[in-house]
Amino acid sequence: MSMNPFPKTWSVLKFLSIAFIILSCQEPSEVLLSTGDDGFVFAIDTQESKITYIVIDTKGAVIPYEPGVVANMRIYQEKKFVQEQRIDVEFRGKTSFRLSDKKGFNFESIDPAGEGMDVSFFGLPEEEDWRLVGHVVNLNEKYLWDRSMIYNHVGYELSRKMGKYASSGKFVELEVNGEYLGVYYFCEKLKRDSNRIDIKSLNATSTNLSGGYILKIDKSDSGPEHDGKPLSYFQNNWDDDARYTEQNSFRSKYDILGNAIAFSPFSPPYHPQQYLETYFTYEYPKAENITPAQKNYIANYVELFEKALLQDDFSTSVRTYTDYIDVNSFVDYFLINELSRNVDGYRLSTFLQKDRDGKLSMGPVWDMNIAFDEGGRIPKNDWVIRYNTYVDRDPWMIPFWWERMLKDPIFKAAVRKRWNELRQGPWSNSSVQQLVDDAATLLQSNGAVERNYAKWDKGIGVNYDQSIQNLSGYLGDRLSWMDGKIGAF
Repeated sequence: MSMNPFPKTWSVLKFLSIAFIILSCQEPSEVLLSTGDDGFVFAIDTQESKITYIVIDTKGAVIPYEPGVVANMRIYQEKKFVQEQRIDVEFRGKTSFRLSDKKGFNFESIDPAGEGMDVSFFGLPEEEDWRLVGHVVNLNEKYLWDRSMIYNHVGYELSRKMGKYASSGKFVELEVNGEYLGVYYFCEKLKRDSNRIDIKSLNATSTNLSGGYILKIDKSDSGPEHDGKPLSYFQNNWDDDARYTEQNSFRSKYDILGNAIAFSPFSPPYHPQQYLETYFTYEYPKAENITPAQKNYIANYVELFEKALLQDDFSTSVRTYTDYIDVNSFVDYFLINELSRNVDGYRLSTFLQKDRDGKLSMGPVWDMNIAFDEGGRIPKNDWVIRYNTYVDRDPWMIPFWWERMLKDPIFKAAVRKRWNELRQGPWSNSSVQQLVDDAATLLQSNGAVERNYAKWDKGIGVNYDQSIQNLSGYLGDRLSWMDGKIGAF
């Protein structure tokens, strides 16, 4: 860890500029700013906050969408300078990037030569790829998603309480190039790693094609061919979200109703029949690295699973679809998405993995910014898997898998057994409520809620206490509703 502070002249200039602004006002008022123990002046007064304060400085360079730009990151804990790291930073997100004034960031920890470098932050396992995720705030249209700012944290912690890996993270307050940006969730990127998605490696020379693979059901990535384009391009590239190609994905042989698809894949974005399609994008190996043989293997494997799921006779005790999937992972994925009422679940930000010589598994969960009591679209007293019943021809609908499996008495029995286990401990009412209370108390008691919304409310009218009451009330109601529905399985 380097302990070299920012140049003193930088701090002095920052202080003088602030003093000039104060003195030039017609009605001077005192502006309080915090100072780190290294002399660095923060963009805001953090008072006695125990929440980590992060400063990113690109030395005047504009942050792009992709690829990133080199920056310096400094981490302070209770105003004490504790860690410095050279990083490569860029904006992140698709819809959230376009809609939100409060942008999220991807960053990679790098060495002096600009190469990726595994680093530990906050005691998390060493890695090079990280995320800074904020909630969506649109100041023009006066709305925001997740007023509590804790949806992702709560969702990931609920998953961990099940014994599943989910992105580990920490609440921080963020300053970028001298501007305070509010509360963010600093967390791990989901990727193949022994401490993250722990599957075997797979490369062009691998002779065993069975794994490991990481797939996503999600919007498509813009692709490296767009590297270096201006921010204005990415702020309006809605078509790229639905631009599936033979290079970046494969399509299910079946539509969202379980019928064989007769029309060709890879049509132009938002074509009239897109709502019927489910595409699987290549997360690992990446689209530019995966071989034709590997593509064929994983596409054929998914087809075998889907075909078996459709053909199995649930009036008998014989099942063949379970030869291809880790049923327990599907049960857990169903329960976490249903408890959180994640309206993006199953159809977007949906990760699947297949380890070498293993079965297809669901997860980890990711991106819950319109989950819980947010998002609408689906009644609070129905399953998220019935999204297709309530939403007409969304470009991204839910695959047929889930409603089909919920017709299987054996799958339903596995859901009931797992639900009862969770409700007796990690998902008890008191445990779930404590999770919400602890996160909200941390942000409120340290002044982070007030500072964040001094920056981002701007006429929206946020009542933070009410947002926490809404979240708690939703979870209590949802747990009770699921008790009744699953108890009748």
